[in-house]
Formats: sequence, structure tokens, C-alpha cells
Amino acid sequence: MSAPSAPRGKIRIVPLGGLGEIGLNLLVVETYAPGADAVEAAVAVDCGVMFPSLDTPGIDLMIPDLAYLRELGDRLLGVLVTHGHEDHIGALPFLLREREVPIYATAFSMALIEAKLAEHRLLDRGPRTTFAPRDRWRLGPFEVEALQVTHSIVDAVGFAIRSPVGTIVHTGDFKIDHTPIDGRACDLARLAEIGAEGVSLLLSDSTNVDRPGTTASERTVRSGLERAFQRAEGRVMVATFASHVHRMQQVVDLSMKFERKIALAGRSLVQNVKIARDLGKLDAPDDAFVDVDEVRDMVPSQLTLLAAGSQGEPRSALSRIATDDYPAIAASPGDVVVLSSRVIPGNERPITTLVNHLCRRGAEVLWEGTADIHVSGHASQEDLRLVLRLTQPKYFVPIHGEYRHLARHVALAEETGLERSRCFLLEDGQTLVIDPDGARGGGHVEAGRVFVDGKGVGDVEEVVLRDRRHLSQDGLVLAILGIHPTSGAVVAGPELVSRGFVLEGAHQPLLQEARAAILAALEGISPEGRGDPLEVHESVRRTLKKFFDKRLDRRPMILPFIMEM
Repeated sequence: MSAPSAPRGKIRIVPLGGLGEIGLNLLVVETYAPGADAVEAAVAVDCGVMFPSLDTPGIDLMIPDLAYLRELGDRLLGVLVTHGHEDHIGALPFLLREREVPIYATAFSMALIEAKLAEHRLLDRGPRTTFAPRDRWRLGPFEVEALQVTHSIVDAVGFAIRSPVGTIVHTGDFKIDHTPIDGRACDLARLAEIGAEGVSLLLSDSTNVDRPGTTASERTVRSGLERAFQRAEGRVMVATFASHVHRMQQVVDLSMKFERKIALAGRSLVQNVKIARDLGKLDAPDDAFVDVDEVRDMVPSQLTLLAAGSQGEPRSALSRIATDDYPAIAASPGDVVVLSSRVIPGNERPITTLVNHLCRRGAEVLWEGTADIHVSGHASQEDLRLVLRLTQPKYFVPIHGEYRHLARHVALAEETGLERSRCFLLEDGQTLVIDPDGARGGGHVEAGRVFVDGKGVGDVEEVVLRDRRHLSQDGLVLAILGIHPTSGAVVAGPELVSRGFVLEGAHQPLLQEARAAILAALEGISPEGRGDPLEVHESVRRTLKKFFDKRLDRRPMILPFIMEM
């Protein structure tokens, strides 16, 4: 009888963002030595942000809670970056300002990262290594291999991470485009080879799991864009994501075909076009471009404008053009405006407002649903099935999606032949352990969102957001009252100042009644009690809350301001 093989320890998957939500992507892979309870080494995949929504008023960004990475310390050997979208790289400056962690990324992704670090004055923080698809390198007990995938940004990759317990395949964000603009097709052959070698765990993008069939090739957008160029008597204005180099390449090609010069409007778009051209990712001659400040006197039919602002962002270049607030360009009859991107959930209202402004100025507007001018960068159901079949994973965890996406992806894996017991539906903070005995839940770690507001990081808590929502929905009433510290007599006020609640001039009788209600309530307090500002404060707040609720069925934020006079 042969001797049993030595135990190989275990790995643990720790999602800190991106599971149960769109964005905020951050996932940690850890190894443990045989019999050890402490982490031996770890690598992170991506470190992204989430942008604010209507329920986070005043917030600039949300980043993952990095507390767990701090606990890992020097055992965190590096961050592997799948691609350069903000929801995958945007939180890196916040990590690097705390400690120098090695960063690994493809050339275009690294250039975007370095531009971001330069903005934060962190360009000298930490080693950075650039790699190409199929490159392999070691990080402690891990061997990492980059896998070429296609997505709505150039230089996107997934990873095969080999550990003492087995191989983990992380797809990153991907689609299967057999005819990509740059010729860099998804490396299905290598994926199949790795699958034949044996995959312990597949982590796969779930964003488009509810879309049947396959995702269309980026090349299919050209015909819709070309029709826009053909029908435009004036300018062609194309708004797309500033990192979508494949889409910009098609706009450049069509502009040259129709003998139009190209102007760029938007700081991030200008930056990314320069990076892409410098790296050879965007093929465009110098004389194809004109400075946006020089287009005022150009014949409109000879100009293409690539503009930022496809989501209707209020201060973006396209929104300013649509409201006649841009120095060099205004929308006019004969212009065709192409919103060549998907509508991100939550942005429907600002996009509708943008379209209305452009239409008022006589421009024709094309967007997803009205013209074939956008395709997704994420895999649909049949693409996801193919990856499952090629990798033949022992275990499966869906990533990158809201809970409904993750649950549907698990169901899809079952339909593809993977046993339900081998599929794990995780959310942020829920971990998975894999060892020679199998896979199981590995406990919970601290995970969540940290709010970035101006220069403050983490100083805005949920209670502050609740107050902001309250103010935005119900308004504010400030009650100012002067109390004699000994007698408790009211010597000034009460004065009521309203913001976002009622118009003071039009509601003087109501406010006078409210003042009378405050005085009546204070008469019910003993002179000693009126000498206590805290007791007076609570009495005023309670009285006004009850008064406005009864009279108007409204619940403004009440802020009593009690002075001893």
C-alpha cells in the first residue's frame, strides 16, 4: 500500500466587494499551510469603486472597506488587475496611500492606474509590474497566469491562479467576441487547456446572466454608427465611455471615411485617447484631430465630436453642450448625437433630461433601444455556459453582480451539468474554504462600503446620510429660543427659520401657531426645568414634530437652538 500524500493546506476565497452589487470589485485569495489557522499568503484581484446613487446624497465615491487588507499586512503579496474600468481600479489610490502593495496589470490598465495615482500624488507608491496575456509569474505560493479576454476596454484579462490546493480561474469582466476590433480574441484554447489540467474553482462574471443567447461582437456597432454619419447634415457627436477604445476606433475610422475631423471634449476622454495612441491601442493619425477650441468656425458637416457624458452627468461636456454652456460648441439642427453606451440603472432621469435638451435645439438623438449603436461588454448565457464547459470546474462561485444575477448564474451552472452542492452563492464578507476534503463556508469577515466625500474618507456614516436624505425629502425647521438661565423665562423668540419645508412669507399664520405651541409647551415645564437647555431642547423638538405632523402631515428635521441669555 502506498503512503498517503501529504496534506496540502487550504485556500480561502474572501470577497470584499462586487458580490451582491455592481461595482466595488475586490476579491482576496488566501493560502494556509497544513494545519495552520493563520493566513500564509494572499493576493487580491482588483480594487474598484462604486459611484453614488440617489440614496447617497453628497457622496463622491464608495470604496470597499479595506480593514481586512490592513490586517493581512505584508502577507498581501499584490493586487492583480483584470482591466482598467473604475469599478476595478478606482480604489487603488486609497489602498496605496496606506501601504505600498505591488500592482500587476496590462499596459493600458497600468497607464490608467498611473494617471490616477498621479492625480492623488501617489505615483511613487509601491512597485508596479506590467504583463501580457499568457505571461506567468510567481507570488509566494501562487503561480499566476494571465488569460486574454475581450471586454468593453482594451487589454482586459482573466487569471489562472495556481495554489497548493488547485487552480482558480477568475474570468474578470468578459464577453466572447470572435471578431474583436483589435484582433485580440478571448483565448478559449488556453482556457480549455487549463480546464483539461483541472480547475478547482471557477469565479465567473455574472453581469449579463439574465440575457439569453450570446453577446454580439463589437464590430456589429459599425453599421449603426455609419448610418448616423450618413444622415448627419451637421456635426456627428458621439458620447461613449472614456475608456472604450474599441468604440472610439470605429468612430475614428468612420470620421476618416466621411472626411471629418475629430475633436475631443472631456478631460478623461482626452487623457485616455492620448494613452491609447501612445501605446498603439488606437490607430489614428495626428492630422485626424483638431483642438476643441478651434471648432467654432468649422463647417459642421466636417466635424465629429467625441464627448464625455453618455450618462447625462450634469457637468460633463455633452450636458454642457446640450444647455449652451460649452465655450466652443452648441447643438444645432442637422446635428446627430449618438449616446453609444448602455443606460446604467439609476441614470435614466439625467439621460432623459439630456436627450430633451438636445432635441429642443434641433439635434437628432440616437441611443440604445432606438438604434444599433451599442453592444455589451459582458457575456450572455451561452457564453457563460461555454466557459463552464471549457473549464470543467470542481467548484463554482458566481461573481460581479447583484444577488439576483449570482443566483441565476448558479442555476445556469446547474443547467450546464454542475451539481448544486458544488456551487456556492456568496455575498461580500462571506468566505469559501477549499482543501483536500472539499469546499465549505469559511466564516464571515468585515466587509462593506466606505464613503468618500470631498477629502474625507470614511468620516460620513450611514446616520449622516440618513440626515441628508431626511433634509432632501422633508426640509428643515430651525427653532431659535433665548432662555434666562435662572428664572427660565423666555427672553427671545421663538424664531422659526425654514429651509425646504414651507415658504416663510406665505405661511406666517402657520408659523405663528407653531410659535404659540412652543410657548404653551414651555409653560408646562417648571422654572427649574426651563433652566435646563437639554429639557427645553427636547420639548421644542417634540412639540414642533407633533404640530407639523398633525397640521401638514409633514416631518421636517427639527433643530432647536437654545441660548442662555
